[in-house]
Amino acid sequence: MDEITSVFVTESREQIAALESALLQLENSPGDDDTLNAIFRSAHTIKGGAGVIECSYIVAFTHVVENVLDRLREHAINADADLIALLLGCADHIGNLLGVLESGAAGPDAELAADGDALLAHLQRDWLSNEGGAGLPSVPPVLLEASGGGAVESDCWHISVRFGADVLRNGMDPLSFLRYLGSIGRIVHLETIADAMPEAADMDPETCYLGFEISFASGADKAAIERVFDFVRDDCTLNILPPHSRLSDYIALINTLPEDSMRLGEILVRIGALTQDELEDGLRQQTAVPAGGGESGEAPAVTSQPIGEILVERKVVQAELVDAAVARQKQVTEKKAAEARLIRIQADKLDRLIDLVGELVIAGASVNLLAGRTGVGELIEATSLTGRLVESIRDAALQLRMVQIGETFNRFHRVVRDTSREMGKEIELSISGGDTELDKSMVEKIGDPLMHLVRNAMDHGLELPSAREASGKAARGRLELNAFHDSGSIVIEVADDGAGLNRERILAKAVERGLVQPGQALSDAEVYTLIFEPGFSTAEKVTNISGRGVGMDVVRRNIQGLRGSVDVSSEPGKGSRFAIRLPLTLAIIDGFLVGVGNAAYVIPLDSVVECIELGADGSVRDYVNLRGEVLPLVRLRHLFGMVGEPPARQNVVVVQYAGIKSGIVVDQLMGEFQTVIKPLGNLFRNIRGIGGSTILGSGEVALILDVQALVQRCASREAQRAEGALLAAAAT
Repeated sequence: MDEITSVFVTESREQIAALESALLQLENSPGDDDTLNAIFRSAHTIKGGAGVIECSYIVAFTHVVENVLDRLREHAINADADLIALLLGCADHIGNLLGVLESGAAGPDAELAADGDALLAHLQRDWLSNEGGAGLPSVPPVLLEASGGGAVESDCWHISVRFGADVLRNGMDPLSFLRYLGSIGRIVHLETIADAMPEAADMDPETCYLGFEISFASGADKAAIERVFDFVRDDCTLNILPPHSRLSDYIALINTLPEDSMRLGEILVRIGALTQDELEDGLRQQTAVPAGGGESGEAPAVTSQPIGEILVERKVVQAELVDAAVARQKQVTEKKAAEARLIRIQADKLDRLIDLVGELVIAGASVNLLAGRTGVGELIEATSLTGRLVESIRDAALQLRMVQIGETFNRFHRVVRDTSREMGKEIELSISGGDTELDKSMVEKIGDPLMHLVRNAMDHGLELPSAREASGKAARGRLELNAFHDSGSIVIEVADDGAGLNRERILAKAVERGLVQPGQALSDAEVYTLIFEPGFSTAEKVTNISGRGVGMDVVRRNIQGLRGSVDVSSEPGKGSRFAIRLPLTLAIIDGFLVGVGNAAYVIPLDSVVECIELGADGSVRDYVNLRGEVLPLVRLRHLFGMVGEPPARQNVVVVQYAGIKSGIVVDQLMGEFQTVIKPLGNLFRNIRGIGGSTILGSGEVALILDVQALVQRCASREAQRAEGALLAAAAT
């Protein structure tokens, strides 16, 4: 039962996410029937699953929500902003109830229950008042005198269900579906069919042998009754006949079921679906009239007419709806087939696999090194093949951890909607690049920094509608979330078309706090970077959203903890753009191994552009001429204070980060190397230029260079040199 509950909670949270997304979509297109049906299906699926596991407090709450959604679907009420806000609150409450179920508590505490009661009272008062808060209206049964004597009920649906053999193995209880069926109507008669049950010695306790013939009184439609059995539709045979069905339909049903026809007929008589005379007459006609029709040309008693045509004849549905239903069923079938190809894996198992692949990569490097020392050609060839296979396994294993960032982006639809309403602003959220993939661990950790940036953009960046119109802009502001791959990294952008950053106010605040000296010349990028200092804020007043100087420093710290960076650009009156640049993975990368003295270093291969030989002019200057382009150099010997004379011939590894090139001067080029990233201890976490470590095939430790820090070091040094030259020229 714990396993079933866990699956239900996981799938229900997915349904809540789908429900929330559809509600936000409904706000922009209130009359869209597909969206309304999707919302109703999500709520009904949660309610149905809760009924199966007998979680009464989720069923009770979701049932009222479902009633409102049903009225929406029938266009009895309109989806205005207030109703959607209330339904979003109901979705949040269902999520909280799932947390109660997940914790193992018997029910919600008093505070949570009070929140739920308040939501239900609001729904009942404003949107269910005409129905008195009732569920689907029930049809009062009509008593008729049966020809066989006694009273039977008319206006009843007839449900015939045979559960599959694997229902119990899949964690489903047939009786739970019958109990849930009673929540939308009344089971008048029920007959248990156990003809498939073998002798006691041959019975399998995990196999289901049950079926039921049910007479059911309800005002629900056929689709609502079918949805009761949604969780076992693939593992059961279900037939539903509406009230007042023709005799031929019942005879056709008898012929499709595996049990004895006479016995099934007796059961139908016993539960009131047929009278004895009707049964005998129907069976007699079935025997007398051939399939092609009798001598008089009358239609056969047992019809092969499709169910859609039968429903059209009875005016249950219109003819054009039948084709739509068939097309919809085809889509559902294709969707289920696609879902069947997916499998859920616990995250810790996946992490364990990645760890083992990392150890395999290290062991493979060691084997390759030893094979090379032997000089045996066959062994070298075999280890080379093994290395290629290990590389393929590594790529496949890392791909398992890659997820699309679109799911994280979609969470902000709700944030933008709620915050814009609270602040009285009109904000449009635009999302692009949602299919860009990133390591799962990175996606989980980037959510909070993105939240800070989005909320600050809405509060500080985007203006009120009146201010925007006064400056010649559209009243509705635009907030953009974008993601794309660039040079082995992923870039996530948060941009707005607001007022932009106020350079003078930021600089004045920095001088006031002593972060910069009065009169100190700073570039725009350096000024904008000051907003990431702890406690820094230029807000004139504190709001519920921001203004306390807390958040932006956390953004930068968290991003740097992921070996990433954040850059800011802004244009007064036109908006701001924050660009977060992150590595694709934190586990295993392709590296380029270089040597300086007796030490080995790894440069991430994705950032390597090319390798060149250091000429005579480069040995005395901090830059070289790369085909007409000035390339600043980073000398690892000088940077890390290594003793000894450099060799006569040195090399330059040209690297690029965020469109800026630099050259790293090394002694040796040692080729590509699969690198398993090992984190550095706390003692070395703040060393600039080092991003981690790895283990070589020889067992030695090599440091992984932080290309971002090295490139920024070169760019800063060149900027300072250019500024000094300008000051010197101005002085002369």
